[in-house]
Amino acid sequence: MAEAADFPGMAPSPARRWLRRTGALLAGAPLLAGLLQLPASSASAAEQISAKAASDTGTVAVAVDSLTPSAPTEGDTLTVSGTVTNKGKQTVTDAHVDLRLGSALTTRSAIDSTAKRPDDLSSATGSEVGDKYIAKFAKLAPGVAQQFSISVPVDELDLGADGVYPLGVSLSGETSAKPWEQMLGIQRTFLPWQPDQADTRTRTTVLWPLVSNVHMTAETRSDEQQTPVFLNDDLAAEISPGGRLDQLLSLGRTLDVTWVIDPDLLASVDAMTERYDILAGDTTTAGKHQAVASQWLAALQEAVRGKQVVALPYADPDLASLAHSGTSVTGSLSQLKAATDVAAGTVETVLHVTPSTDFAWPVEGAVDPSIVKVATSAGADKVIARSDSLTENGGLSYTPSAARPIGGGTTAVVADARLSQAFQSDLTTASASTLAVQEFLAQSLTLNLQSDKQRSIVVAPQRMPTAAQAQAMAEAVTALQGGTWSQTQQLTAAATAKPDPGATTKMPSRSAYPASLAKRELPRSAFVDIATTQDRLDNFKVILTDESRVVTPFGRAVNREMSTSWRGRTAAASSFRQGVQAYLTTLADQVKLIEKSELKLSGRSATIPVTVQNNLVQGVDHLVLRLTSTNPTRLEIDGKAYAEQPIAVSGGHSTTVKFTTSANANGQAAVVAQLYTEDGRAYGAPVTFDVKVTEITATVMLVIGGGVLLLVLAGFRMYTQRKRAAARGSEDHAADGTDPAAGAAGTAQDSESRPDDESGARSGTDGPVQPSDGTMDTAAESTDPSGTGERVDR
Repeated sequence: MAEAADFPGMAPSPARRWLRRTGALLAGAPLLAGLLQLPASSASAAEQISAKAASDTGTVAVAVDSLTPSAPTEGDTLTVSGTVTNKGKQTVTDAHVDLRLGSALTTRSAIDSTAKRPDDLSSATGSEVGDKYIAKFAKLAPGVAQQFSISVPVDELDLGADGVYPLGVSLSGETSAKPWEQMLGIQRTFLPWQPDQADTRTRTTVLWPLVSNVHMTAETRSDEQQTPVFLNDDLAAEISPGGRLDQLLSLGRTLDVTWVIDPDLLASVDAMTERYDILAGDTTTAGKHQAVASQWLAALQEAVRGKQVVALPYADPDLASLAHSGTSVTGSLSQLKAATDVAAGTVETVLHVTPSTDFAWPVEGAVDPSIVKVATSAGADKVIARSDSLTENGGLSYTPSAARPIGGGTTAVVADARLSQAFQSDLTTASASTLAVQEFLAQSLTLNLQSDKQRSIVVAPQRMPTAAQAQAMAEAVTALQGGTWSQTQQLTAAATAKPDPGATTKMPSRSAYPASLAKRELPRSAFVDIATTQDRLDNFKVILTDESRVVTPFGRAVNREMSTSWRGRTAAASSFRQGVQAYLTTLADQVKLIEKSELKLSGRSATIPVTVQNNLVQGVDHLVLRLTSTNPTRLEIDGKAYAEQPIAVSGGHSTTVKFTTSANANGQAAVVAQLYTEDGRAYGAPVTFDVKVTEITATVMLVIGGGVLLLVLAGFRMYTQRKRAAARGSEDHAADGTDPAAGAAGTAQDSESRPDDESGARSGTDGPVQPSDGTMDTAAESTDPSGTGERVDR
């Protein structure tokens, strides 16, 4: 139990006086104590009374809204301003605010301990600075806040050696229930004191992150400009005057810091400088912040000129999630490599500076062997870790330099956890911001005083500080860089500084990874979705005449699916991934086969037309259309079970190809049309339709057969007529051996005018006289040109 002496100017409370009297009586009357057995709960009851008494005194909230200068030197005047608010139900009278200065804190853990209880009245409060430096209030009504300001020359503080001094700002007063002066509230902060420049100054690297959530979708409008589509207009709010990213830029441009930038942020803002659309339900609206985007980029280009810029892999991939859940999914590491490869080019194009791309930054600097392995797989050889992950176990009495060789040519750049986490709380109030700044400076000074050995220290704050956090960071860094114990250094210099031989280089195990971080990682299903999207993209791009129009926006969208910004936003991350897949499917479906109805073939062969439609802006090529008969014994395609034809279709057009078919039997056969890429992978959905071969009827066959028979008979008749005419000519020539001319004339006459039936008698000399011995018949038969022996004059 703290005595009243612990609280100068504070009278003992009735509870304390009662406890002391009771203790004295018990100590002076052991016999009575032995005879009168006290209940076992008496001690705990006394503690409860004491705790209640202490808590009752904290009825006034004291807020230190500003402390200037943050790190005073000799000749300065310290000004402390703030507010006091009566939280109780009784009016406080005869109140005043004073300053209390404690002994110097010599360790960083002592600063931690003090910072954990800044308004605890039961802790030591230090000595009053003096009655001259107080702020008086006649009364403090319940619920009313009143401001105060106290200025005191630093020389009046009687500060001793260099170090960090706890500074208490307390309020004392009376209430009607307790009409004596008592301390009713206090706020503790820190006063760094280093009046002269230190002989050895810490080389401090401060990372200044420009990172945001994912804003751009994979979707672009179907026009030549490929107008980008954004999820929302939040990025415009961030870069507009007063926005988070505007504040980070405005504050960072005045500081000597190392800029750590996500290239996706630059690409997104750059896209906003021209026409862009914003999703609004199932439709889109036109974005209107082109001027704001142009101004922000121009200011950033100016701010980073001459400064070191570190480019994260595109869209800031979640290295820990990839290491713990993604490596078992084929292709995940290649996505990280792709994100790294485009990072430098993006930054150079937008900012016109060459960035460093050999740094990897896992979430909150938490590392294990698998994270380091993944981080370095894409080419990085420096991993930004944090000292609460790569903890010291060698018993060093000081904080070692950031650079640690961890094997395999990899360097762990270990950021100081205390300095890096100084601005992670809610700093929307002036009081919270002031306390954060003073604690940051206190930790930095104490670190410098630990050793005469010069060290390189890295400060890696949270990835996406709020505007209020950024303001506190800037205030602290400004004071640090204007102070006497630190000097600035770029990240590359810190990473290549001589390592401390006593610093730990042992990587923590996988089981040591913080559970609070692990439960916010991307699940394995996220990387399965990413692999599926990439597979569909690979299948789609091979048919395009200008694949860059699709590969670039979708490749970057896949990078965004791995972004660290999805941590803790499971539903939003899943929705984004599904949206990318759905849009890719929509585009791929623009190249398709037109559905066909049942076809009827009335003959044994016919051609089947199949139409391929391309509704994309660009042309497609390297496609093969295959037509397959499911029943080739009934219906063949080009004489076999299937046939293929190459396909090329210009943008916004369709083409029809024809396949020759032959029917071997009547009936119905199903035919399948399917597009394939040239490597044999099916593209799009197949189209199945039926082909019905109808039977050729008997009437048709009879007509065709009759016609053929008539043609044959006609030809035969003509042939026999010619044979008979030739036979008669031969017969007449043989009978008239002395006058062949007469025989020839008679033959000609016979062939032209003699009737077929010549059995009648001939008159005069028109023809030879038939002998009675049959010689004429024999000669005629022997000269029959037909060679059949058949008489032609029957």
